[in-house]
Amino acid sequence: MNFNNLKRRIKYIGLKNTIIYFFMQRILRINSHVSWPVHWSSLVSYPERIKCKYWRPYIGFLPGCYIQAINGIEIGVNVRIGPGVKLISANHNIYDYDIHEKQSPIIIGNNCWLGANIVILPGVKLGEHTIVAAGAVVTESFQTGDCIIGGVPARIIKKIGKYEGIIDW
Repeated sequence: MNFNNLKRRIKYIGLKNTIIYFFMQRILRINSHVSWPVHWSSLVSYPERIKCKYWRPYIGFLPGCYIQAINGIEIGVNVRIGPGVKLISANHNIYDYDIHEKQSPIIIGNNCWLGANIVILPGVKLGEHTIVAAGAVVTESFQTGDCIIGGVPARIIKKIGKYEGIIDW
């Protein structure tokens, strides 16, 4: 890690968290295969298949996340990911559980907010400015964006306007 990345990380997550996450990942080797900070209670598999348009969010940074990127995950800019989020990009073959089915990657657009304890299943595409309510299970795509989705399975709860926040990227 170069000095600028370290400085940016300290500014973003704080010195105390940087030291704790470093200890857990680099000394105790929990999630040591991931190049960004991952909480020790989270699991990230196939991190090389995760593409982020911006250096944050740190996927799996919050406790209890399960990120499985066998078929890939693409994450836009200004995305917020809550604790306990599950991003599952591949299903098992129903005739041989050792085989994962080839499917489209999960794609999360810009300015999305993924609430606590949500599940996003393989091939889902979320359009820009989609908010996923806590506890939702997203089984299908919502590509139009500008909406709040929630429930099991997720459905549109409310249409909302364009994102108005300051975008510093």
